[in-house]
Amino acid sequence: MTAIDIALEPDATMIQHARDANARLLKDFPKGFALDATHHPHISLLQQFVRTDDLDKVYAAANAVLAKEKPTAWALKAFKYYYIRATPVGLAGIVVEPTEDLHRLQDELISDVKTLHREDGNPAAFFSEDGGRDIQKSLISYVANFVTDAAGKRFNPHVTIGVGMQTYLNKMLAEPFPSFTFSAAGASVYQLGTFGTARKELMALTLTP
Repeated sequence: MTAIDIALEPDATMIQHARDANARLLKDFPKGFALDATHHPHISLLQQFVRTDDLDKVYAAANAVLAKEKPTAWALKAFKYYYIRATPVGLAGIVVEPTEDLHRLQDELISDVKTLHREDGNPAAFFSEDGGRDIQKSLISYVANFVTDAAGKRFNPHVTIGVGMQTYLNKMLAEPFPSFTFSAAGASVYQLGTFGTARKELMALTLTP
């Protein structure tokens, strides 16, 4: 079993904003994670468990959907910070306006990949350098129930920026957030790691220019 994330990869503008915010979080909370070669900034479109033997089917289905879309031409807007509470820390991100294009792309991916969905995932399905001990129970549940809990009206497109203490994150959220626009520069299927990070690129997908 593999825990996958089909995701858009942002352009240099978003990556710089995400890394700047990540540096702030690490300065206040060094135990967090850095955005690096194995923690890729991304916008999750679909997370789910699939049989490892079915990964080629996932890649084919995702590429077929993306062949009908042109994400690199979309003007996406980042407009605020947010975080998911995991007392006393929080998992923070930059929130992206959920456009009709993003909703349509997510809906198409869910429709074409849902037949490969499995609910019986476990820590072994994730990328881990700690024998799965760093994989949160809440993450396993989140991936298993992504379509009902994080899609459609509950879709919250965002780029994760790291982990921080909630007291510091509350200060960040209280600051004015200068909105900015960016676009997608790529798309990939990743194997998920702790905190839902995109740890291992399994396949780079093809985007239509």
